[in-house]
This record gives sequence, C-alpha cells and structure tokens, in this order.
Amino acid sequence: MTTIYGVPVDAAYHLVFALTTALTPILGGLAAVAGIVLLTVAVRLLVMPLNFRAMRGQAIAARLAPELQKLRKRYGKQPERLQRELTALYKREGTSMFAGLSPMLLQWPLLSVTYLLFRSARVGGGPNMLLTRDLFAVPLGSYWLGGTGPIGMRGLVFAGTFAVLAVLCWLLARIGRSLMPATAGVPGTGALAKVLPYLTVVIAVFAPLAAGVYLVTSTGWSVLERWLFRIRTSSGPSRPQHQPAISAGRRSLPDGPAKEVSP
Repeated sequence: MTTIYGVPVDAAYHLVFALTTALTPILGGLAAVAGIVLLTVAVRLLVMPLNFRAMRGQAIAARLAPELQKLRKRYGKQPERLQRELTALYKREGTSMFAGLSPMLLQWPLLSVTYLLFRSARVGGGPNMLLTRDLFAVPLGSYWLGGTGPIGMRGLVFAGTFAVLAVLCWLLARIGRSLMPATAGVPGTGALAKVLPYLTVVIAVFAPLAAGVYLVTSTGWSVLERWLFRIRTSSGPSRPQHQPAISAGRRSLPDGPAKEVSP
C-alpha cells in the first residue's frame, strides 16, 4: 500500500494477523473474524472520548438550531451583524460552531486506517492474508456481487451481514433522533437524518466481507456509545422550571403582588 496510510495500515495488519494466529487454536475458522472485531473495538475504545465530545457538541447544536434559524432569517442580509450575533450566541452557550465537528475530524484518520485494512487486497508488500480466511466458508475477501453472485451460502452470509447492519443503522438513527429532537422543525434535516445512517449498508454492499464485519462491529459500537450518552444526559440534574425572584427583601408570589418578607 503506497498511500499516506500505508505504514499504519501495515502495522494494524501485523497486529490483527498476530491476534488471528493466537486465536486459531481456540476459534478455528472464526479466528480472523474475532481479530477484526477485537481490533475494531480497541480502536473505538481509543477514540471514545472524542466521540462523546462530538455528541455533546451535536446535542448543543441541535438545541440551538431553532435560534440559529431565527438569527439567519433576521440578519441574513447583514453578514457582519449575523456573524457577531452567532459568535455571541455560541460564546453565551460555552461552545462553538465546530464543537461537534472537530472531534470527528480528529478520529477520522484512525478509523480510515482500520477500514482500509479490511478492504485492501495487498498489505505490507504482499497479499492481505486476512482476506483468505472465511466466515461460514465464505472468504473474507469475497464480494457480494462477485464470484457466484448473491446466491447460495455466500448470498446467505452477505444477506445476514446486511440485515444486521441495517438493524444497527435503524437503532443508531432512532437514538440519534431522541438525542436531538430540536432539529425536527429545521427544514432539510428530517430527510437527511433518515437516509444518512443507511449509507453504511450501501458501502457494505460494494465492500469485501471483511469490511462488512468491520462495519457491523463499528456501527454496533456507535449504537452502544449513543445509548450510554443518552443515559448520561438523561440522568443529569434537571433544571428547575420556576424559581421565585428574591431581591432586596421582596418576594414575587405567583398569585399576588410583591409582599414584604422578614429577613
């Protein structure tokens, strides 16, 4: 592999191959699949803090979406004023417009290395031997539309992979909508949120089986992360809905004029 990812992909290959060799006496033909799963989980654990930061940023952006729409509508013809208002809003909320994007960009190279490993025919100057292993007698280097096509045992294994991946994508989208309900009324976000998660299934259709196993593991981990994030955010301290104002020895009562109170 001669891309900029060549060295890290080669290193990851040797690690997974060592895992596969060590697990073969225990798991037999499933050792390579187990190696793919273990490496994927290790990588996702490594970037987990970045994912939580990204989700926090996305949740804040979703909550601010209606207000951002109002500002853009009000100051759309005054770019400088709009920029000042947006900057003030983000500063007031203790965030920035890149809060949900930066952590994702930082983890992208590592995730790309992992994905490339499981779809590259040649690694380290030689054939990718991981792709010669199989899952239920279907080579990990085979494609759904290649060879005998989408029929027989090959078709069943690929169909099962796609079905599991589609269910995980559905769960991911469902949890995502529950975390960011504020975007429901923003034009264009609804349709995009419904379609975008399923692009992973499309990628799996045109990728080797090894990459499909990686995508299932990685997407399953994403579901777990979002579920944990939802638990963390929902179990946090709730803000009081109403607080009587107390100032200079006077108290505002809900059903009458302000009255003097003893200090």
